Amino acid sequence: MAANVPFFLSLLFLIITSWTLRYIMKLVKSSEQFQAKIKIITLFLLLYLIIQGLLAYFNFYSEHTKSTPPMFILVVLPPIIFILFLFNSLEGKKFIDSLPLLNITYFNMIRIMVELILMCLFTYKLIPQLMTFTGRNFDILAGLTAPLIAYFGIQKNKLSSKVILIWNFLSLALLLNIVINAVLAAPFSFQQFAFDQPNIAVLYFPFVYLPGFIVPVVLFGHLVSIRRIIVLKRL
Repeated sequence: MAANVPFFLSLLFLIITSWTLRYIMKLVKSSEQFQAKIKIITLFLLLYLIIQGLLAYFNFYSEHTKSTPPMFILVVLPPIIFILFLFNSLEGKKFIDSLPLLNITYFNMIRIMVELILMCLFTYKLIPQLMTFTGRNFDILAGLTAPLIAYFGIQKNKLSSKVILIWNFLSLALLLNIVINAVLAAPFSFQQFAFDQPNIAVLYFPFVYLPGFIVPVVLFGHLVSIRRIIVLKRL
């Protein structure tokens, strides 16, 4: 675990991670074809989270940062592969197209809490300032505007699908911006930024769940929304 992190901050992040897991389970339950597989999916996700948590807790990722590629690839690769599978399989597409866009959009409010935690991690010298909203990270804007898009755009149907699509692309760009900066600020062999205070928080438990779980879920939500509007032409 990362040193000098107060217990309340780790606990708060674990609560956010648990809430994200609960959100995913609600999405699965909303899909009739996947309801029968809810126990298997829950077990799979719990097993994944436990494995990632144990690896981070025992400093596996923090002690293997200079390998090529860094062992941290084991955090980001599994969710990426899973998302690609869903978008390229018939069963996965059926699942994606059955998801409630309203809930997916509201979920982006979690980015507000994540940004506040990142600010706290900066004060404890576990991430650089560029990863906060006082630096290069403007991802909090997506979280703040998400309820407006969800309520007025999807629930009340007062915004055009074009506006919702643009919001998703802009929010996706904000997400990719912080992801790229976070990767290049981490103490890997290709580090480019923040040598005096690198991004090390995500190498430790429980903050490894940010790149390994929460970010992929947010990414997945934007991709689902974009597909629904462009490919299926419906909200």
